[in-house]
Formats: sequence, structure tokens, C-alpha cells
Amino acid sequence: MKKAMNQSLITLILNGISILTLIFMVVSLISDGKVRSQLNNANEARYELSYNANRFMNGSAYLTNEVRAFAATGDTLHYDNYFNEINNLKNRDLGVAAMQEIGITTEEQALIDEMYEISNSLVPLEEEAMKMVQAGNKDKALDYVYGKEYSEAIAKINSIKEQFLTMQNERTLSRVNELIAKADHIEFTMELAFALVGVIQLISMFTTRLRVLRPVIKVKNQMGEIAKGNLSADFNLQSDTSEIGMLVNSIHETKRELKVYIKDIEQKLEEMAHGNMNLTIDKDYLGEFLPIRNAMTQILDALNHALSKISVTSELVSEESRHVASAARSLSNGVVDQASAVERLSSGIQEISEQVDNTSRDAEVSKKSSVDMMHQLEICDEKMEQLTTAIDDISDSSNQIFGIIKTIEDISLQTKILALNAAVEAARAGEAGKGFAVVAGEVQNLANISSDSAQNISELIENSMHLVSYGATLSVEAKEALASLVTSAKIANERTEQIADSAIQQSDSIKQIKIGMEQISDVVQTNAATAEKSSASANELYNQAEELKLAVQQFQLRR
Repeated sequence: MKKAMNQSLITLILNGISILTLIFMVVSLISDGKVRSQLNNANEARYELSYNANRFMNGSAYLTNEVRAFAATGDTLHYDNYFNEINNLKNRDLGVAAMQEIGITTEEQALIDEMYEISNSLVPLEEEAMKMVQAGNKDKALDYVYGKEYSEAIAKINSIKEQFLTMQNERTLSRVNELIAKADHIEFTMELAFALVGVIQLISMFTTRLRVLRPVIKVKNQMGEIAKGNLSADFNLQSDTSEIGMLVNSIHETKRELKVYIKDIEQKLEEMAHGNMNLTIDKDYLGEFLPIRNAMTQILDALNHALSKISVTSELVSEESRHVASAARSLSNGVVDQASAVERLSSGIQEISEQVDNTSRDAEVSKKSSVDMMHQLEICDEKMEQLTTAIDDISDSSNQIFGIIKTIEDISLQTKILALNAAVEAARAGEAGKGFAVVAGEVQNLANISSDSAQNISELIENSMHLVSYGATLSVEAKEALASLVTSAKIANERTEQIADSAIQQSDSIKQIKIGMEQISDVVQTNAATAEKSSASANELYNQAEELKLAVQQFQLRR
């Protein structure tokens, strides 16, 4: 993986430089404020020094002018002004004190002291001149205040004053210029810092746009494609050791893993769709995909288990349905044979009925007819034995049919349960179990048809059993009547008188037997039709069971 500086480190460096530059600007701004304050103070001090220096100079000049004016005019106002300045106003002293308070150099103090010394040396001359004016000697007073000594002293004081003012002005101006230069330097550095912050912010903006925003937008678009399920969308960002690069690497890894999972699931489902259930989920699924692996494993296990049970059950259903079909065919054949036997028996009873009628009409010739009647009664006894046996066979066959129907109902119930389980398993299998759900539905329909047919057959068999029971009762009665008839026939010669009555009774009994045989014939016919339907249903059940077995055999199950 290509090495690259982290976006957070780049941002930290740029923001750190910006913050340090801003801190420097704040410090510079505070320094500029201090320098500006010092500059204002320096200008103020310069003004105050100039003012107080002029106050000091003007005080000295004011004394000189008042002395000269008093010497020239003799006006006492000038005299009072002079001493008012010395005793009360004291502008020279106050100016010097103010300058000392503001701050002056030793050279400037030396010049002030020198001016003080010269000015103080003029005081005796000024006092002498004022005394001469008061004495009336103005000319001499003028000579004092305009004399060479006084004028030279005044000129020297003015020269020192100019030197003092120049020195003071240069000193204060130098301080002001120094502070101005310092303030300008601070402003220049602040402008440079501001420009540096702007450049850094531009660099940060372009860096953020190129190395953060654009990749993040591409990452956002790629994640949107992944959210839509499109794992093949173009994603040309290369991974590196930066945060965005690691995020890009994670997206590439995620797409690769998702493709592997989807490919594996697609292959497994395709195999399942083609009926191959002999599969194992051998791919390692991680994280949130682990439940998918577990679910697919459970689906395969459940389908193999359910289909195995269905396969075994379909074998059993096929085998049992084959037996049921065979039994139903045997039952149908037996019922047909029963119908033929009943029909023959009915014909025999019809003949017996005709013979009994003839016997009743020919009672007067009973002796001759008794031999024939004895013979016919023996035949009738055999037929009754056969009838009794046939009725017993019908009863046994009905019981067997009832048991078979019970077996069909049990098979139908088991098939319903099997179909229900198969439908549940098909629903769990989802799309892969749709075909099997159709088979389960057909099995359910077949079970319902079998159950309905079994119910109908059961009802018919119950009715048949009632009729057979009734026929058996009639058969017993007929047999007893025939036994009595045989006994009567043996003693016919002795009891000829009773033949007519016995013949009438026999005729009535034969009529009842005839009615019972007709009912038995109807029941047997119904049983035959029902047996045919049962045979057809059993064959259909066998065919459906075979189809179910073939459908299950299409799946390749685990051994």
C-alpha cells in the first residue's frame, strides 16, 4: 500500500500554522496598541516639554521685558508684574518642575541650570535698575538693562535656550520617530501574518477539497452504489496509508468480500434449484453474514431431513397404495362374484317360489308331488346352505373392506400430515421450494380425495353390513323353514292334510326370502359399484404416490 500523509496531519499542520499566525497577529495587535499608546504618550510628553520649556523661556524673557519696560517708562505696573512673576507666578520654576516630572536628560538639566545661573546673575542688575528708576535716574537704569553685560547675558541665555529647545526637540522627535517606525514594523508584520493566514487558508481549502472533499464525495457515491446492490460500479480511488486511503481500502475489501459471499450464495442456491441438496456451506462467513451462513445450513439440513422423510414416506405410501389397489381389485372381483352368486341364488329362489306355488295349488295330489317336493327341498336346502355361506362370505368381505377403508383413511391422514409438513418445509425453503410446494399441494388434494372416497365407501359398507345382517337373519329363517319343510315332506304321507298349510307358509317365507334376496342383490350391486370406485381411487392413489416418489427422487440428498 502506497504511503501517504494523513489528511488529519495535513489539516493539523495547516491549522496549527494558522492558529500560531493568528496568535502572533493578536500579540502584534496588542504590541501595536502598546506602541501606539507609547507614541501618544511620547507626542504628549513632547508637547508638554515644549510647552514647559517655552514657559520657562517665556518666564525669563517676561522678567527682562518688564524690567526694560519699567526702566523706559517708570510705570509701576511693570514693576508689579516683575515681582508678581518672581513671587507668585513663578513660570520658570513651574516649567522646570514640569519638565523634570516628564523627564529630561542630564545635558538638558545642565542647560537649564546654566540658564538659571545666568538669569540669577542678572537679578542684581535688574534690581539696581529698578531702584534707579525709583530714584528718578532712568537713563542710568536703561544703561543697566541695555548695557553690554546685560545684553550679552540675555544673548547667551537665548543661545542656551535655542540649544536646549533643539536638543529637547531632537530627543523627543527621535523617540516619536522610533515609536512610529516600531508601529509601522508591527503593522507590516501583521499584514504579512494576515497574508500568510490567507495563503494557508487557501492551501487548506484546496488541500481539503482535493484530498478530503473529492475523495469523500467519491466514497459517498460508491457507498450509494453499494447500498443499491451495485458492486461492479467503477471506483478508481487508490488506497494508501492516509485516513481516506484506509477508508478506500475498506470499501475495496468490502466489495470483494460481498462479491465472494454473493457468489457463494448464488452457487449454492443454483445447486439447490437443480435439486442438489447434498451441499455443505464451507465458506467462512464473518460478522453480520454469519447468520446467513447458519440460515443456509439450517435450510439445507431441514430440506434434507424433510425430503428424506418424504422419500421414505413416499416409498411407504407407494407400497401401501399398491397393496390397497391390489386389495381393492380383489374386493371388486369378489363383489362381482358375489353379485353373480346372488343373481343365481335369486333365480333359484324364484324357481322355489314357483314350485311352492304349484305345490299349494296341487295340494290334492300332494303325495305324488311330495316326492318331487322332497327332491326340490333338498336342492333348496343346498341352495340355502350356499346362500348362508355366501352371506357369511359377504359379511366377511364387508368386514375386510371396512378394514381396508380404515387403512385408506389412516393412509389419507398420514398423507395429509406429510403434505402439511412438506408445505411448511417448502414455505421455509422460499423460492427454491416452490416446485416442491406444488407436489405437496397435489399430495394434499390426493389425500383429501382419498379421505372423501374412504368416507363414502365406509358409509356404503356400513349400510351393506346392515343389509347383510338382515339377509343373514332371513337366511336363517329360510333355512329353518326348509328344515321344517323337509321334516314335513318325510311325514307327508302321514300329514297330507297339513301340506296345504305348510305350502302356504313356505310360499310366504319364500316371498320374504325373495324380497330379502332382492335387497341383498341391490346391496351387492352397490358394493360392486363402490368397490369399483375404491379400486379406481386406490389406483389413483398408487399413481400419485409413484409421481410423488419420482418427484422426490429428483432431489440429490445426503447419504
